Amino acid sequence: MRAAAVRYGTAGSLVLTALVAVPAGSASGAPPSPVPETHGVAVAAQRAEAAGIRWGTCAEAEGLPPSVRCGTVSVPLDYARPDGKRIALTVSRTKATKKAAGKAVERQGALVFNPGGPGASGTYFPMVGVMPEWKRIAAAYDLVGYAPRGVGRSAPLSCQSPKDFHQAPSQSPTYPDRSYKRERIARAKAYARGCAERNPGLRHYTTLNNARDLDVLRAALGERKLTFMGASYGTYFGAVYATLFPSHVRRMVFDSAVDPDPSQIWYGNNLEQSLAFERRWADFRAWVAKHDKTYHLGRTPDEVLHSYEKVRAELAHKPAGGKVGPGQLRSAYLQAGYYDDYWPSRASALSAYLKGDPKPLIEQASPEPRAAAEDENGNAVYTAVECNDAPWPTDFRTWDRDNSRLARVAPFETWDNAWMNLPCAYWKAPRQQPVDVGTAEGALPPTLILAAERDAATPYQGAQELNRRLAGSVLVTERAAGTHGIGAGPNACVNGHLDAYLLEGRLPARRAAACAPRKEPLPSSEVRAAALPRER
Repeated sequence: MRAAAVRYGTAGSLVLTALVAVPAGSASGAPPSPVPETHGVAVAAQRAEAAGIRWGTCAEAEGLPPSVRCGTVSVPLDYARPDGKRIALTVSRTKATKKAAGKAVERQGALVFNPGGPGASGTYFPMVGVMPEWKRIAAAYDLVGYAPRGVGRSAPLSCQSPKDFHQAPSQSPTYPDRSYKRERIARAKAYARGCAERNPGLRHYTTLNNARDLDVLRAALGERKLTFMGASYGTYFGAVYATLFPSHVRRMVFDSAVDPDPSQIWYGNNLEQSLAFERRWADFRAWVAKHDKTYHLGRTPDEVLHSYEKVRAELAHKPAGGKVGPGQLRSAYLQAGYYDDYWPSRASALSAYLKGDPKPLIEQASPEPRAAAEDENGNAVYTAVECNDAPWPTDFRTWDRDNSRLARVAPFETWDNAWMNLPCAYWKAPRQQPVDVGTAEGALPPTLILAAERDAATPYQGAQELNRRLAGSVLVTERAAGTHGIGAGPNACVNGHLDAYLLEGRLPARRAAACAPRKEPLPSSEVRAAALPRER
C-alpha cells in the first residue's frame, strides 16, 4: 500500500493524499508476458486484413439511419489462443463525404472513435458527421464506431437480470450505517458471483484485449496506421494501444483523459473521481445561487445544498411518483457534474418540486424501463473490465476506511461510487497488473490531449500525467470549465486545435496550450426569452 501521489500540487490531490491509501501497482509497471498474445494479435490482424468488413444494413437493434452501414470484425476471445473461440464485434461506418464548404476534400482514411465506459458503444458515432462541428472532419475521414467486446451485440456480458438492475426507489445514505454496509456487501458479492456464473470467458474482458481488438479493427479497415479518438475510458485503452503498438499509430486524440499511472488503476482513480465530483457539485450549486431570481433555491451554494437536502429527505420518506428516491435523485444530479448543459433543467426540477410540482423531477430522475437491458449490459462490462484490469483491496475494512475518510470532505458521490465498484473486492477472475503506459521519444507520432480543468469524471491531473508519459503529446486545456468530453463541442478554440490536428497534423509548438472556457449555460428563464421573436 502507498499514498496517492501528489504530482501537480492541486488542492484535490493534496487532500486525497492526506486521506487515503491506494494499492501500488507492480514494481516494474509492466503487463504480463506479452509473447503469446502478441503472436495472437498478429494472426488475428492478418486474418482481418484479408477478410475486410462486409458492410450492409445495420441491425434494427442499433437504431441507426440507412446512411450508416454496419458489419462485424472477428477477434479471438483469448489472444493467447488465436485459433480458439472467436467473437464478433459490431462496427458502423459512414464514408468520407470528400466535400466541405463547397470544396473537394481529399480522403485521409478512417477515424475510429470510442466514447469510453468501460461499457459504452460507439456505433452511433458515424451520425455526428452532419453536425457543424464535425463536417470538416467527416469530409476527410470515414467515421467509424464500434461496440467493444462485451457491449451491445459484441459477445454481450450480463451479470444479473435487467429487471433487477434498476431497483427503484432506492436509498442513498451519505454516511451509511453498519446495517446498510452489510446489505451492500451482500449485494456486491452476489453481483460478482452472477458475473462469474453467467460469463464463462469473463477474464478475457480487459483493457489489454480492448487495445488488441482495436489493432485487429485497424487491419480489417485496411488502414496501415490507425487514426483514433477516444473519450474518457477510451483515452486509457487508446494510451495502452499506443504503448503496445506505437508504430501502428497515425494520429490519436485523447479527450478527457484517465490517469494512466498504474498505481491509480482503478481503485485510486475512483477515489480521485469522487473528490472531483464534489468540486463540480459545488460549481453547480454556485451557478444555481447566482440565478436565485430564477430558481429560488438559495442565494449561496450552502443554501442551495440545504434545498437539495430537503428534497432528498422528503424522497426518503415518500418517493416521487413511487419511483424517485434518494438514489435516483443523486444519479440525476450526478449528470450535472458531467455536463453543465444539465444545469438549467436540474435546477428547474428541484425548484418545481419544492413548489409542489414533482413532475419535472420524476421525468428527469425515473429509471427508463426500455433502457434496462442496455444499462445492465453497460454496467456488467464496466465491472468486468475494471475488476480484471488491476488488483483491488479484498478486505472491506480498507474500503470502509478510505471512503469514510473521503466522505467527510466529499460526501456527494463517495459512497455511491464505492458501492458501484465493490464487486471488485469479491472478484474471482484472475487480476492483471496494469500496463505501464508510456512511449520513448520518437517512438510515437505527436498526439493531442484535450482536457477541461474542472472535469470530475476524469480529473485534470490525469491529462497532465498522460501528457508526461506520451512523448511528443500536446495538452490543450479548457480553463475553468468542467464538462466531460470537450472535443467538437461549443468551444471554438478547442475545436480549432482538434481540426488542425486531425486535418493537417498540426499541433501547438509547445507541449501545452490553453483555451478560455465555454459560456456558462443560461438559466431557464433566459433560455425561454432567447427563443422568443425579437420586437422590431
